[in-house]
Amino acid sequence: MTVERDPARVAAREELLRPEYHRHDPSLLQRVINWIGDQLGQLLDKLGGAAGDGWTGLIVFLALFALLGAALWWRLGRPGRTATTAGALFAADGPRSAAEHRAAAQRHAAAAEWSAAVREQMRALIRSLEERTLLNPRPGRTADEAAREAGRQLPEHAAALADAARLFDDIAFGDRTADRTAYQRLLELDERLRRTRPLLQVGAA
Repeated sequence: MTVERDPARVAAREELLRPEYHRHDPSLLQRVINWIGDQLGQLLDKLGGAAGDGWTGLIVFLALFALLGAALWWRLGRPGRTATTAGALFAADGPRSAAEHRAAAQRHAAAAEWSAAVREQMRALIRSLEERTLLNPRPGRTADEAAREAGRQLPEHAAALADAARLFDDIAFGDRTADRTAYQRLLELDERLRRTRPLLQVGAA
């Protein structure tokens, strides 16, 4: 009986790991924020109970302040980052083709510069959609905007595009680091999109 149950357990685990079951799961950032919120709540409770002990209350207050600072740093990133540049997908050094962005991504990946590789691969992905006329080229477009617009043309990839945009923003503007897995996710998505035909707009003029 054990031999029969094990394959079923493995199959059930693999089924539950499929992306469609986790589209609405909280992101890593949201889970960290929730955890910090729980810790803050516990510290507030301790602070109220330690009101009669001045030293204990002071220590708990300092710990509370440190956690709050860490939460703000995690959410907002390094001080001095300007809001005017925090959404730009493409740099302002002139247009580059999807092939040029892919080549740059490959060079960064070969040097294990994963954050730069992720940024260039995401730019290659969006530029490719523009070159296929699935997106209209628009200066100043953010990764989120591009993902939403592309998702309407390629609805079966809408969730993956949204995840890719979130990953790009976290790395490009959120002071996060990337790894080989993050780069590989965008590379594989780019390859799938290149093989996908757009959704026909029924009733379009």
